Amino acid sequence: MRFIDRQEVARRLTYDVCIPIVRDAMIAFSRGETRQLLRSIIPLADGRMFGVMPGAMGVRAPFGAKLISVFPENFAQGIQSHQGLVILFDPENGAPVCVVHAGEITAIRTGAASAVATDALARKDSRRLAILGYGEQAATHARAIGKVRDLESIAIWGRSPERARAFAERMQAELAVPVSSAATVPEAVAKADVVCTVTSAAEPILKGAWVRPGMHLNLVGSSHAGPVEVDNGLVVRSRFIADSREGVLNQGAEFLRAKAAGLIGDDHIVAEIGQVLAGEIAGRRSAEEITVYKSLGHVVQDLATAWALYSQDENPS
Repeated sequence: MRFIDRQEVARRLTYDVCIPIVRDAMIAFSRGETRQLLRSIIPLADGRMFGVMPGAMGVRAPFGAKLISVFPENFAQGIQSHQGLVILFDPENGAPVCVVHAGEITAIRTGAASAVATDALARKDSRRLAILGYGEQAATHARAIGKVRDLESIAIWGRSPERARAFAERMQAELAVPVSSAATVPEAVAKADVVCTVTSAAEPILKGAWVRPGMHLNLVGSSHAGPVEVDNGLVVRSRFIADSREGVLNQGAEFLRAKAAGLIGDDHIVAEIGQVLAGEIAGRRSAEEITVYKSLGHVVQDLATAWALYSQDENPS
C-alpha cells in the first residue's frame, strides 16, 4: 500500500494543480455523479472534534474516506489543527491502495475551493483581500486567492494584534504583496473586495452592516452546526451559495441561525457552487450584489485530490 506523506502532498499538490481538480469535483458533485454521506462529527473535549467523511467519485470510480481530528489550539504550538488520513480504495477490485496525509490535503484543498468560488463569484476587478484569522487556513487562502485575482493588498485581522502583525510580515515576505494587520474587523474589511473568514469564532465577528455592496465573502471557519463567524444581517443581505446544499441545511451554522430566527428559508440557498461553475445557475448577477460562498468542506475534494496524487504517482511501486 502506498503512503503519501505531508511533505509529498505539499510539494506536489500546488494550487495550480489543486484548483482545477476541486473545480471539476464540485461540478461532478452537483450533477449527482458522486456518492457520499453527510459527514459524521463526534464532539470531544474543549471544542475538539473527530470527523468521518466517506464517499465515492462515482459508481465505478475511486472511493474511500477521510478520518480527521480537529484540535483548534494546535496552531499556537506549531501543529496542524486538522490531522488525519485519506484512505483510497481501488474501484476495480475494492482493495485499499493508498493512505494520504489528510491534514495537508485539507489545508490546500480548502484554500483552493475558496479560490474556485472567488473566481466564479467575485467581481473581475477585485484586487483587495481581507482575511479574518491568522492560522494555517489564513495562509492557504492568501496563497490560493492570489491565483485567481491579481491582488494589490491583503489586510489581516486576528484577536492577537501581535500574532496578526507577525503573520502579515511573513505573508508579505512570501507573496511580495503589501500585507497589513488591522486593529479591528471593520478596519480590515473597509476597503476589501474579497473577504475570507477562517477563524474559530463561536459568535459573529463580522456584521452585515460592515459589508459594502459588491463584496464577495468566503465563510470557512465554521464547519459544523453551532459556531458562527458572521451575523444574521450578512446572511440575509447576501446571494448565498453553498458547497453542498444538504451540508449547509444540516451543518451550516450561519445559515441555520438566520433560519431559526425566521429571517430566511431553505430557498435562500440559491445554488451549489458546482451549479454555478457548470453554468446552470447564475452566480453574481450585478456589480453591487454581495455574494457569499459557505464552505463546509467536502469529501469529493479530498478524494479527487488524493486520487490525482496516487494515480499520477512519481514513484510507482
